[in-house]
Amino acid sequence: MKTILYIVWALFIAAAIFSLVYAGRRTRRQARLMAQWPKAQATVTGSTTGWTGGVGGASRNLRYYPTYQFTDPQGTLFMGKSEISGVKQPLPGSLIEVAYNPANPNESLQVSSEPRTAMGCLIAFFAVFAVASFWFIGVFPLG
Repeated sequence: MKTILYIVWALFIAAAIFSLVYAGRRTRRQARLMAQWPKAQATVTGSTTGWTGGVGGASRNLRYYPTYQFTDPQGTLFMGKSEISGVKQPLPGSLIEVAYNPANPNESLQVSSEPRTAMGCLIAFFAVFAVASFWFIGVFPLG
């Protein structure tokens, strides 16, 4: 029976590692792009809403994704939507920094260190969870 628990544990850990690697590569790619792209001050025009997953019995929470507009050096107006959510609804008219693709200014990203911080927290959480669950399987009395 413990063999089955270890197999399930290994599959879960493999899936978690795959997800973290995918998210880490995406975060690094976005950070690399933002470092090369020009920056602009964008004006928040409103927000769209979404819900957190409510995973593990946690309650679902409403999240706000700012929508914004900015101008390039030629004065052309572009609009975008942030991938970074917040608990508080952003105030229209407030400023945020965005990086935009000079070849296609319709592609823009909000400049923030939150995705990297979140990745660090997730890696630490899953490492502790993996060790604790492996230990728990070893001491769990079956029989």
